[in-house]
Amino acid sequence: MMKKITVVTGCFNEVENLEELFNRVAGAFETMPGYTFDMIVADNASTDGSRELLRRMAAKDSRVKVILNANNFGHIRSPYNALLQADGDAAIVMCSDLQEPPEMIPAMLREWEAGAKIVCCVKPESRENPLMFAVRRFYYWLLDKFSETPQLRNFTGFGLYDRRFLDALKLFHEPYPYFRGLVTEIGFKRVELPFVQDRRKHGRTKNNFFTLYDMAMTGFVNHTKLPLRLAVFAGFLLAFLSLLVAAGYLVYKLFYWDTFQLGLAPLVIGLFFFSAVQLIFIGIIGEYVGAIWTQVKNKPLVIEEEKINFDR
Repeated sequence: MMKKITVVTGCFNEVENLEELFNRVAGAFETMPGYTFDMIVADNASTDGSRELLRRMAAKDSRVKVILNANNFGHIRSPYNALLQADGDAAIVMCSDLQEPPEMIPAMLREWEAGAKIVCCVKPESRENPLMFAVRRFYYWLLDKFSETPQLRNFTGFGLYDRRFLDALKLFHEPYPYFRGLVTEIGFKRVELPFVQDRRKHGRTKNNFFTLYDMAMTGFVNHTKLPLRLAVFAGFLLAFLSLLVAAGYLVYKLFYWDTFQLGLAPLVIGLFFFSAVQLIFIGIIGEYVGAIWTQVKNKPLVIEEEKINFDR
């Protein structure tokens, strides 16, 4: 019996990449007899013609399934919603910008057939901006170091996921999921496949400082309490140092009562320093409160405007 694999991707203004992505995915499966596939594309209200192209692709090939979102629900929620609707024996998650090569599919399938429930494609090398790659690697290291569960380094979510993992994923009611963290939290046997991430071939990246910061903080808030505990430790440490400085000034003043002048500079510097520390940790607490607020609101992942080829 042929096994079915569902390829899942999200897109926002990727009209130049979508056809090539599907053709390369289809080409990869042509080299692997014994498998059928379909591809779910979740569109986040694109404005560059991606929606019209997806409709044409779906009309031409029923293997193309399309979810047209009513609004742009972001690159975290939209692909996750599509993944929950994958009905294959396994699902492959990849980006639509062609930086994650579909030619990795045969290697993923071989590892899956060998017994791995999760095949994680990690990028020890990348052709992206060296500075950004270094920052990403540092973040992965930092999250892995302080997370309550071990995290995969240099892993973006690109990989293959068995049906048992997909069913387990549905038990987590996450309105704003950190998918990479869920992969390690859920468990199952997994293997890592290295690949070199390509440069974006067409279009421009949709990520900016704020989206990257949002994703980074989502990972920390969901998988470690370290920032909150740092606030407590820092409070005790600064209180202790303040007492030492106060004691030192007191002794110095007792010995040099007539000549010692405190001056305004230490007061001003100390005031700004402690104010900065307080603002930093208030912001950290705010991140955790914001995560709780998101959970309490329990909004749907996305609102779907239209679905194509899901009834076939």
